[in-house]
Amino acid sequence: MPSPTVVIAGALLLAYLTGSIPFSLILGRLVGGIDLREHGSKNVGATNVTRLLGWRWGAIALLLDALKGLAPTLLIPKQVEGWTTSSHLAVGCGVAAILGHMFSCFLKFKGGKGVATSLGVVSVLAPLGALAALGTFIVLFAWKRIVSLGSIAAAAVFAAVQMFVLSPNPFGGSKLSLALFSLAVPGLVIFRHRANIGRLLRGEEKALRPAGGGPGGSHEPTIRPAGDGNSGAEASTHSRRGEASSRPL
Repeated sequence: MPSPTVVIAGALLLAYLTGSIPFSLILGRLVGGIDLREHGSKNVGATNVTRLLGWRWGAIALLLDALKGLAPTLLIPKQVEGWTTSSHLAVGCGVAAILGHMFSCFLKFKGGKGVATSLGVVSVLAPLGALAALGTFIVLFAWKRIVSLGSIAAAAVFAAVQMFVLSPNPFGGSKLSLALFSLAVPGLVIFRHRANIGRLLRGEEKALRPAGGGPGGSHEPTIRPAGDGNSGAEASTHSRRGEASSRPL
């Protein structure tokens, strides 16, 4: 019979490995025949997938990145009930999944900015805060079409809403782990956007112009999907001009 320490460590490791799966990078290779780290913003996240492959594949990448946060947070604690306080373990698994996305062991401990994976985690741990954050992102993105602005504001709103929800004593008793999570994770997400914050302050951050049609996008992918008669890694002349003039989000 394994000790509680071994069980908890195994649960956290499994959550981290789940979060480390680079779905966006995999989609880039399978659909476009490209390495996302060499195109667009060079970020391995859903925004770069949208920019290069269009709204449809960007939405799929977003869903997969959210699920790899949601699944371990929701499912792993249920499998080890009785070994530890499930609410604390759920928070731990959520943090592990987010860190896996940001510092993936499959990408030499590099990764994305953690927004979609964090959304999956908080949808389990703090549904009200998640709704407030998602609403903030949708409003700001619809207004400015700048993903980083919406993400930064959503993280800040989530932290504020959670402090209100957990009041009057957010750091007392069983609330402690969730309260710390509600401040630390938004802070980390905002820190991961520090380059974007600099561009926002200078007025240089670019709006998302996705490929593949849809709101604000062109009608052809920046990178043509593999198998359409052209090399998946070959960009069109238009896309090369657009990429050269754009800055990463």
